[in-house]
Amino acid sequence: MRLIYNYYDYLCIVAMKKVGLFIDTWYPMVDGVIKVVDNYARRLMKYCDVVVFCPETRGATKEMDESLPYKVVRCSSLPLINSDYDIPTPVLDPIFEAQLVASGIDIVHIHSPFAVSLNGVLHAKLHGIPAVATLHSQYRQDYEKTLHFKPAVDVAMKSIMGVFNACDECWAVNAGIQELYQKEYGLTAPCKVRLNATDHMPVADVPSAAAWVNSTYGIPADATVFLFVGRINFIKNIDFTVRSLAIAKKMGLKNFRMLFVGKGQDEERLAELVREQGLEDEVVMCGLVSGRDQLEKIYSRAKLFLFPSLYDANSLVQIEAACQGTPTVFLEGARTSATVTPGVNGYVSAPGEENYARLILDIMADDSAYARISAAAHRDLYLNWDDVVRDVYADYCRFTASK
Repeated sequence: MRLIYNYYDYLCIVAMKKVGLFIDTWYPMVDGVIKVVDNYARRLMKYCDVVVFCPETRGATKEMDESLPYKVVRCSSLPLINSDYDIPTPVLDPIFEAQLVASGIDIVHIHSPFAVSLNGVLHAKLHGIPAVATLHSQYRQDYEKTLHFKPAVDVAMKSIMGVFNACDECWAVNAGIQELYQKEYGLTAPCKVRLNATDHMPVADVPSAAAWVNSTYGIPADATVFLFVGRINFIKNIDFTVRSLAIAKKMGLKNFRMLFVGKGQDEERLAELVREQGLEDEVVMCGLVSGRDQLEKIYSRAKLFLFPSLYDANSLVQIEAACQGTPTVFLEGARTSATVTPGVNGYVSAPGEENYARLILDIMADDSAYARISAAAHRDLYLNWDDVVRDVYADYCRFTASK
């Protein structure tokens, strides 16, 4: 049992018994938002009971859910054609609705604005409990790519913003996303920045980690390593990365390896582009690496994390890289670069592949500046989930005390 330090802490323990986390996809699918919710749930279990409300997803099993330290309640869903994702249908699932009503949750925390999370917000309003939302994504980008019709995009945005604006407070994953939602998306609910974190730990034996990576992926010991970790999808601008490195090679970049860690729909397209750009000897397709210890070693071996994505809001991978003192190279205009001060704890390139290539060469040419920025990336950008979730729980208590 944790110690009671003051009367307010006592009220938190008495009032906060159960948290409901709502998300519109779940394991065995893996993405950044799922990882965030999982880390929240695991750590919140130190303070109270937790229930994750989510949809049925392809490949999910009862044993998978029961292996988690918190309760998982799934609703029915329908497969989405040409996608790994499924469409949640909680309104067609009376058992799910009954479990939600019987759950006795004291607060609703949504991590998406769709069917499951909408149910959560409606439940909060009906039962007079607080509702909080984390703003993870740039939804207008997604709608513009799929709907291709501005009036339809506007209607869709109005729908999801109605969900977020119905919440007592929203948490943006960085200042850039807060600005986007308030100035462009029409967010009217109170909003503050709450940064993401990681459960990664700094590698204790860096030379040994480097030797393992070199042996595993056939990398010369003296080669410079660049890295991307995430979905192999051109929406992440990884094709931009390959073309930029091809330009950098022509400009004189030598003895380097580019590691792509992950799986996704564009693996074949990426391999074809690598061949077209003449980088077969430099690019290593590592596939999916799920072990945290292995990922930590890979991050620590990399000199730079190349992340020119304009799609991401605030990716966990940049925090995982910072944990190992590996700075990220962003692209100007990326919302996910909002946590970085260029030239202090990370890098931001001007638009264009040639500019990105030239920046990489400039970084390689100044070892002392790199060492300073590498140390600052770890100091400024590495956050641990234990610390973040402690503050999250304090906010939950504040909300429930005010209701």
